[in-house]
Parts: sequence; structure tokens; C-alpha cells
Amino acid sequence: MMKFRFRRQGNDPQRDKIKQELFAFNKTVEHGFPHQPSALNFDPQLQLMAIGSKSGAVKIYGAPGVEFTGLHKDTAAVTQIHFLQGQGRLLSLLDDNTLHMWELGGASQDGGGAKRGVVYLEERHAYSLPGRPGLESCSTSRVTVLLLLRSCDLLCVGTEGGGVHFLDLPCLSLRENQSLLLDQVMQSMPEDYRCGKSLGPVESLQEHPQLPGKILIGYSRGLVVLWDLSSRNAEHLFLGKQLVSFYGGMPRASYGDRHCVSIQQDKQHVTLDFTSRVIDFFTVHTTDPEHEYDDPSALVVLLEEELVVIDLLTPGWPSIPPPYLAPLHSSAITTSCHIDRVPAKLWDRLAIAGKIYPESWPICGGKNLAPPPKQQDLLLTGHEDGTVRFWDVSGVALTPVYKLSTAHVFHTDCDLNDDPLDPRNDPDTQQEEEEWPPFRKVGCFDPYSDDPRLGIQKISLCKYSCRLVVAGTAGQVIVLGLSDERSDHMIDVSTVDLLQDLEGFTWKGHDRLEARANPTPFPPGFQPLVLVQALPPASVTAVTLHAEWNMVAFGTSHGFGLFDYHRRSVVLARYTLTSAAISIQSFRRIRKSRVSGKKRPLTTPTSKVQEANAALADQEEVAPVQRRIEPRSADDSLSGVVRCLCFADTYLRDGTHHGPTLWAGTNSGSVYAYALEVPGVCVGSGRVLGEGSVEAVLGKEIQLMHRAPVVSIAVLDGRGKPLPEPYQASLDLATAPDMSNTHSVLIASEEQLKVFSLPKVSAKTKFKLTAHEGCRVRRVAMVTMYSTAQEDYCENTLVCLTNLGDLHLFTVPALRPQVRYECIRKEDISGIASCVFTKSGQGFYLISPSEYERFSMSAKVTTEPLCSVQLDRPNDASTPLQANGTHWSQAEGA
Repeated sequence: MMKFRFRRQGNDPQRDKIKQELFAFNKTVEHGFPHQPSALNFDPQLQLMAIGSKSGAVKIYGAPGVEFTGLHKDTAAVTQIHFLQGQGRLLSLLDDNTLHMWELGGASQDGGGAKRGVVYLEERHAYSLPGRPGLESCSTSRVTVLLLLRSCDLLCVGTEGGGVHFLDLPCLSLRENQSLLLDQVMQSMPEDYRCGKSLGPVESLQEHPQLPGKILIGYSRGLVVLWDLSSRNAEHLFLGKQLVSFYGGMPRASYGDRHCVSIQQDKQHVTLDFTSRVIDFFTVHTTDPEHEYDDPSALVVLLEEELVVIDLLTPGWPSIPPPYLAPLHSSAITTSCHIDRVPAKLWDRLAIAGKIYPESWPICGGKNLAPPPKQQDLLLTGHEDGTVRFWDVSGVALTPVYKLSTAHVFHTDCDLNDDPLDPRNDPDTQQEEEEWPPFRKVGCFDPYSDDPRLGIQKISLCKYSCRLVVAGTAGQVIVLGLSDERSDHMIDVSTVDLLQDLEGFTWKGHDRLEARANPTPFPPGFQPLVLVQALPPASVTAVTLHAEWNMVAFGTSHGFGLFDYHRRSVVLARYTLTSAAISIQSFRRIRKSRVSGKKRPLTTPTSKVQEANAALADQEEVAPVQRRIEPRSADDSLSGVVRCLCFADTYLRDGTHHGPTLWAGTNSGSVYAYALEVPGVCVGSGRVLGEGSVEAVLGKEIQLMHRAPVVSIAVLDGRGKPLPEPYQASLDLATAPDMSNTHSVLIASEEQLKVFSLPKVSAKTKFKLTAHEGCRVRRVAMVTMYSTAQEDYCENTLVCLTNLGDLHLFTVPALRPQVRYECIRKEDISGIASCVFTKSGQGFYLISPSEYERFSMSAKVTTEPLCSVQLDRPNDASTPLQANGTHWSQAEGA
């Protein structure tokens, strides 16, 4: 018997060169809304908006595609940010009492920016105010307020101790011996106001609107000082008995839970009622000195969970949908999937259904220099409230395209009425309540779900047939079709009992969702065709769609089912629970059935499969860099969870006849392969099956020796390439698969990758990841990497994300390791769990509940900001600077 050996990898200069042309790792852009925003500012000259966050991030936004991101070296909250107007400079104050000057300009330290002719958002200077001598505490030097003079060459810093310090800009250097201390102000006060009392912290600093060089200093005890910067004298003192303006002030008993901003013009009055706390707001207005008034055109409100922009020029003051900074977490994200190369017809129909019309965006600074995307891509996110949101991720800006709600398929506890098209059900179109103040609900952030069972767990979309499958928490699997017209119709409902009255099991979880019994109105867009209900109604853990065969397969923690949605018939229901799992899930309360009928025996792996696995184990040799994997116990309540499903046209019964197959992998390392007879589908001999129902016959059953959970299954054609998607070959959108040579199947478990030949299911090659530093596979994808040197050269690559946050790339089907990248912190469990790959070598993962980090493993395919900003700096030439909004800071690489 031949021994199965691992060949040691040697240095191959030619291969190393090819790898450099194929692979490169970069984190390119952050999509979504900044997590925990804490500061806001706007440059009306450059038309740029800046947002600071509690994590120390600084983000600058302009026109769609114009984005810059910086990160302070220390993780401290940004409490204030201020633009030096027109200069492309930004001043930030952190809660550790440090000041930082950011600037658009210069090249990155590694020289990459200089080679590409781009510049970055860089931190240029930092400063921390020293405490006064002799004081044990530095609380008196804590910064309370900042004032940038209109000349942008001087910064006035008010402190908690009542002092005011002056720093030259942009270098942040302290003007020695010019600080205004409290003692100097006290000497200028009337005798009856001194009384040995402190004036308190500096609460406000304002520059005189007509006399440059004079500032007003307001103290907490009510004293206001008019200070002359040139003569360093107090010209006038005002006692705090004048006009007072304030934010809030509404009766707490009635309005204490409201977050509001009011707009009033003549008799028109609206109180904007938000669902999260107001951080700050500004108006977009003219800066032309010839205008007598500011003439505001828009109100921009930064909330804790979203950005809301109000059009002040349109009657009624409607909100403007943002082209970026969308609140991804308006309802918690539960799943996601990426669709590449979306056909133009599908894209246009979605845009019309989503009512996405181009609108003038008031924050329009800079210019997006990135070339138009070569293809249109979608990111689909499933949410806790039963919605699926479609996002345009073709470029830098993540833009909403369409929203699908599945809640109206069911009766829920919070039904408003039966018509989802009623404007009363849409918070964005709710009218003002007939009360005073005239409240208007604004924004889309709504973290509460009517029913937790509505949560979307899995999504599958066929972009060619416009068929969509969404599966949820209560075992609901909905097949939808795209329609351009409103429809009122009943929904067909079919149930699939995965346990088939299996004895000894009692479901103790939630009830199923009840579908509406009457015709239901559905708006244009994706409309439900059939509801497939899995029983028991456990959360769906896997789903796959083959629209060319009109088949959908789904799995839960109990088993998997196959449904023909064209004929509305159940094809297959297979339970995957073991005896031990039933005992655990039933709390060991197994008793004899009180109903008649034979007891159904549990299926176990055949003796032939066990013998084959034992023989394979004898052939294994562990490479020096690997360690043995300990087998897992089958006595696990989660052993029956179906982790992955796969349709494939391949050889299963024999080597001469190919046809439709279904593959399923479970948490206990079991793989089930079924041969399908689908009427109207051509099989290997050229014969087309006639009319009738779809039939499924078990062809293979594989049990991995170490019982590691099966993460992914992919069938490879005779050339070792992944099979094309449904309709791709028949529509001549992809090369037809090689059906003349032997096929193989690649099975990825949490611990190792294995390629088996078909139809004999004999091992060809494998790679043990768990043997390397104890990592386990969490995500797997087949991607295509394109060369930067040769236009027509590409390679199919297997990408694995581990529980350590590392990316491992392998050749297919040889499984030779190529490169390894550190992508996500191993402590970031939610980030690892949320990762999704694109077919061109990019990926997304959540860095917060509201933000996706986008990255690329491809040397050729990247999506990153490239933009220019016209700057006007003292002693600088007014020339546009190309700016790359890539992440950069002093903490780069941390």
C-alpha cells in the first residue's frame, strides 16, 4: 500500500513572483455609521464634515466617495473637533486633555503615497496643557472650551481652573507668558464681586464679530469679560444678568424620553423627534460675504445611532436619504451575503422598487477621482426585525438600494394593520401628531423587533432568475420572486417535518410563526411565492437555492429538507440527530410512544464507510510541522446541526452518468450526498427526464474520522475548477464545466481540508489547519485571484478564516498553502462570525454593530477612496491635492 505523504514546500522564485502578482492584503475602507460618535464639525468653505468617536477615530466626509479616516494613537474619546476653515486641517480634543492637529497632505511614511501621487489624513502635532505649579491635581488645567479665531492662526483654550491659554496654529505651540490666569481677571473685577469667591470654569469663548483681536470670556458664575489680545487688558466686565438661551427645557414628566430638535420659520414649526440621543447639529449655508443672511439650505443632525439631514428649501422640510453613513444597525444584523456582477436589469428593477432617486446631497466637498466600478455588487444584510436590506457596495460609499420586510407574511403581536403600504406603518412618512409641540418622527434607527422569531438567519439569491430565499429563526423558509407591480395574494404554505414523528424527542422551543390566512398586499419588489415551514420550528442554520432546478434546500439543528417550489412538493426530509443528541435535547426523558406505529431506527454510517475511513487513517502520516487531532465525542446536543448545503451536477452513482446532487454537512462531521432525479433536466447520458416529481436517493454517506464540524462543501470539475452558478453555463456567462474527466469534492471541516475523488470518495489530498497553532476554520470561500502582470491569468483560490482571525489561502485542488494574513483580532468573536467574502478576493466583517471593515486579499482588485480637495493654506499654493482616504495614523500596524 502506498503511503500518503506531505511534500515539503521549497523556495520557488518563479512561484514567489506569481504570488506577489496575485496576493496582497489591505484594509481599504469602513462602511456604515461610526460607532459611538461623540463630536461633529463642518467646514462650510470646503463643504467637508468631520465626525469624532469615543474610540478615538476621526472621519472626514464630503461628496459620495470622498472619505478620510484617522485614528489617534491612544484610545481616548474625541470630545471636540474644529476645522481650520479652507485649510484641510482639523483640530481634535480628547478626553485625556490632549490636543491634536490633523492635516490632509504629505505622503505615508512607507513611501507608498509618494509613489502613487496621493496624500493622507495625517496627525501633524499634539499638545497637552501642563498643570499649574504647586497644584497636586491637574483638574484645573482640564480643557472646557476651544475657540479658533477667524484668522485660524490662534487657538484660545479655556480651562476648568478659569484660565485661558493661547496656542499658535497650526503648530500647537503655547504662547509663553501670555496665558490669562484667574488672578489677572480677579484684579479687574469690582470689589463687591470678589468676596474671595472663584469665578469657576470657563464656560464660553467667543470672538467679537466686528473687532478682530477681542474675545468674550464667560465664566460659570456669570461674569463675562471682554479681553483685548493685543493689549492684554480687560476692556469691559458684564455681570450675568442678561438674555439666556438653552437647549431642552421641556417638562420632564411628559417629554423626558424625547430626543428633539426644533425648526421654526414664521408660523411653520416642526419638532424633529429622534430615536437616539442628539450629539450635535449644524446648518449648511452660504459663505458668500455679499449675502446679508446665511440662507441655510439643510440641517444636519448627528445622533448617537444615525445621521439625519433635513432639506430646508423644500416645503414640509423632508429628510434627505444619505448616500453614505447609513445606519446598518437600524435593526441588529443577523446575517449577510455578497452578490457580485449583478445584471443591469435586476439592478434597475431593485432601484425602482426601492424608490431610490438621485437627490442633491448638501455635503459635497472634494471630488471623487476613483474610476467608475467595472461591475455592480450588492451586499445583502438580514436583520433581527425580519427585514433584508440591499446595499450598493460597488464603490467606496455604501448606499441603500432596497429594503424587503417579511413581517407582513405573518401575524405578529404588534400588527398595525394589514396593509404594509399604509404610510402609517412607515416611520419615515409619519405625519406630525396633532399636539404641541408638533412632533415628527424622523430617522430609521429602531433597535426593537416586534417578534424575535422574525429574525433572518440565512439568505440566498439567484441574480439571473430573480429568485430569493430568506430563512429565519422560527424555521421559516420563504421563496420570493421579483415583481414590478403591487400584488394582493395568498401565500402557499408547506410544512416539512424533519423528525417525521421520531420517538423520544420533545420540542421545547418557541412556536412557529402563523402565516396570514387572507390575501395580503405586497409592494413592488420581492414578493413571497411560497412559505416552507420546518418542523420543529428551530432556527435555520443553512440554506441553498438552485433556481434552474426550482429547488431549495435548508437545514436546522435537527436535519435538512429539500423542497420543489415549482411543484410545491416536499422532496426530502432527513433528520441528523443521534441517539445521544436526542437524549440531551429531551433532557433524557425518552419514553415509549403512546401512539401506534413502528419505531423508526436512527441511521448510522454504513460499515463500508467505516472501513474506508479506517483504511485511510492507516495511510496517514503526520508531517513534522503538524500535530495529531484528537477525535471529538458524538455525544453532543449540537451534533445534528446542519452547517452547509450544496447543489452540484456531478458524478455520484458511477463514473459515466452525472446528474443533479445535493450535499449536506453537519456539526458531527457527517456528509450526506443525494442523487436527484429532476424532471426536465439533462443527465449524463444526454437523456432528459420526463414529467413527474423530483426524487432523491441517498448516494453516499461520509463520516469524518475526527467528527469535526463540516464548514463547507464544494464540487470541482474535471479541471479542478469550481462548478459555475446556476444559469451561468446555459446563458453562456461562464465556461461550461469539464464533465469528461473525474470530478472531486472539497470538504472543509473546522480542523482540516480534504479533497476526495468522485464517485468513489477516495482521499486525494488534505491539509490540517488545527495542527498549526491549534486554529479552527470558521469561514471558507472559493475566490478567483487575478494577476496584476497578465490580464488573462487568474487562479482559483480557497480562502479560510480561522478562529484566530487569520486568513489562509490555498491552491485548488492541490491545497498548497500560499499566503497567510492577520485580518481580525482573535478576541473579536463577532467580527470573525460576521465575515463574508466576495468572489474577487475581497471581504467584509463587522468592526462594530454599525460598521463593516472592507479588506482585499487581491493584488489587483481593491476598493478604496481616491479623491481630491481644493485647499487654501497660508503660504501654500492653492492646488488640488489628490487624497487617499485609507486608514493612517501614528498607530499604523498596531
